[in-house]
Amino acid sequence: MSTEPPPGSGQPPEDDPFRKQPPPGPGQGPGPGSPYDTPHGGQPPPPHGTGGPPGGGPYGGGGPYGGGGPYGGDPYGGPGGPYGGPGGPADPLAGMPPLADSGKRTLARIIDMILVGVVVWLLTLGFNVDEYTVDGDRIEVGKSLGQSAIAAVLYVAYDTFLIARTGQTVGKKLLGMRVANLDNGANPSVQNALLRALVLWIPFAFCCACVWTAISGGWSFFDKPYKQGLHDKAAKTVVVSTG
Repeated sequence: MSTEPPPGSGQPPEDDPFRKQPPPGPGQGPGPGSPYDTPHGGQPPPPHGTGGPPGGGPYGGGGPYGGGGPYGGDPYGGPGGPYGGPGGPADPLAGMPPLADSGKRTLARIIDMILVGVVVWLLTLGFNVDEYTVDGDRIEVGKSLGQSAIAAVLYVAYDTFLIARTGQTVGKKLLGMRVANLDNGANPSVQNALLRALVLWIPFAFCCACVWTAISGGWSFFDKPYKQGLHDKAAKTVVVSTG
């Protein structure tokens, strides 16, 4: 029986090559530094009192594991925070792939807009829903709203389904990047993917397509330190490189 969590659960599968890994601690090699890796070259630690370092635990230190972590010091071998920070909060990006380039993100978004836009155009033709028609001074607003509604549904469904399933839209997959939860590096849950898509696409479809896309997506060019768009901030996600 497979132990992998279901798609969209927000938890990375055991063999996910992009899952978040804590950095190696002192004395460890350049590997992923799993918190379950054992010190002492893979051998069990010496029992207390038989050659191990003195202290209140089997690894020395004041606690049952010595110094607050199972390997001495902090849980992942650092002097302060749980990922080796200088005593402050853990860095959420520790153990993650590098953040994706904002320019590549913009290009991936354009690819996605074109792909879904073609489908929207074909559907509006099929249902005879034009953006608007002008008859003298009269504008048929109903047709404009109809096209906007079709666009909103398709863009939101496209983004939500693919991001929750693999973390990648077609554009992101082509350009080697994915969306990940900031806190654990997993694919966003369906709820987070939906929230992210709603913030990005509802204003785009109904009121200010070009302006909102530039603001929400362009925010990542200036955001520090996580390069998040406004939709990423709403869903607590980041976009990382897979290449």
